[in-house]
Amino acid sequence: MNVEQARFNMIEQQIRPWDVLDSDVLTLLAVMRREDFVPAEQRALAFVDMMVPLRDGGAAGQCMLEPKQEARLLQELRLQRHEKVLEIGAGSGYMAALLAHRAQQVFTLDLAPEMVALAKANLQRAGVMNATVRQGDGAQGLPGEAPFDAIVLSGSVASVPQALLEQLKVGGRLIAIVGQEPVMRATLFTRSGEREFGEVVLFDTLAPRLLNFPEPTRFSF
Repeated sequence: MNVEQARFNMIEQQIRPWDVLDSDVLTLLAVMRREDFVPAEQRALAFVDMMVPLRDGGAAGQCMLEPKQEARLLQELRLQRHEKVLEIGAGSGYMAALLAHRAQQVFTLDLAPEMVALAKANLQRAGVMNATVRQGDGAQGLPGEAPFDAIVLSGSVASVPQALLEQLKVGGRLIAIVGQEPVMRATLFTRSGEREFGEVVLFDTLAPRLLNFPEPTRFSF
């Protein structure tokens, strides 16, 4: 496989057509080695338009999002270099690496110890020094490090817990994929005041569930 040609094709054929036009984001995707964050047995899928399974360490069922989803979420956050970011769902560490190149400090949180170990190893190997991986319940966030300028959920949830929204600074943004199959929506939440939050639906998509987030109660009669 010609890796650089595959990376170029990923950007031009998958990511640009998904309305990712921010030149800084596109440049970052061109230089960040996505293939280094993909398990060795899945490396051939590093630039394919699909979710990549993360089976390293026995963490079956978890995956990296499609490149176009990662890129679009990154673009919509509109990060600034001085900002502090929380990611829920560390996975392989790739999204944390992208965030770290755009922000001052990144914390990435995962419930699965296998994913924590994988993300730490990948970020260290890539020389990313301003991203910290923690093990914990993503639905609770990281109150000890709050408030955050931005929070990104790298997976889907039925709804966004209030506990996460309250860990935003005033003016802070949270982006999440919200809803149920067959339709989920990437949604941007903004904290406009101490008790005021706004939300804007960005696009329709699908993503696997993040662990340990509450699901809607189902009643039977």
